[in-house]
Amino acid sequence: MQYIKWKDGNKYDGSQITPSWAFQEFKIKSSTIISWIGPMNIKSDNLIDYEDIGLEIKGNKMLHFIVEHFDQQPGNLKLAYHRQRLLVMITRDKLLEYGIKTTQDGDDIFIDDKKLSVSIATASISSMKIHFALNITCEGTPRDVETSSLEDNMDVEEINNLQDSIANEYIDMITTIEKDITKTKIF
Repeated sequence: MQYIKWKDGNKYDGSQITPSWAFQEFKIKSSTIISWIGPMNIKSDNLIDYEDIGLEIKGNKMLHFIVEHFDQQPGNLKLAYHRQRLLVMITRDKLLEYGIKTTQDGDDIFIDDKKLSVSIATASISSMKIHFALNITCEGTPRDVETSSLEDNMDVEEINNLQDSIANEYIDMITTIEKDITKTKIF
């Protein structure tokens, strides 16, 4: 699995959740985790969560992660959601290392009952995808949602380190799971 820290990341509009986006954007032919800092405003025709239809999902500055796995065809939606929860738990552990206490409800992370993250998992005939993002600022988030942000708790360098730490820990976790599978006797 490869990690790409996209320095010139664009706005997340939901189109990045489509299959093989990393190949189309970066010509990478493997499972990936791509991360960047940028705004988010998901267009209604790119929404894939039925519960989000009609809602605004946006923010002026967010830390984004797009994960894509090609280890099962067709993609397994249940496995994609399991991996999404793993990414959420890794993020919570990393935030705690900075002294930031969070709570979790499904795939959402909260600080003081205010929403910090957005996330979705999906599957296609060729892969499984996850989009996970953390508010760096509360500016531009929907007015009807109480939000929290990383900038209230961390400086720019810490956010940069958090970005790498989350991605690398996720890769390490997936790699060690795959190694454990190869050494386990099945009956």
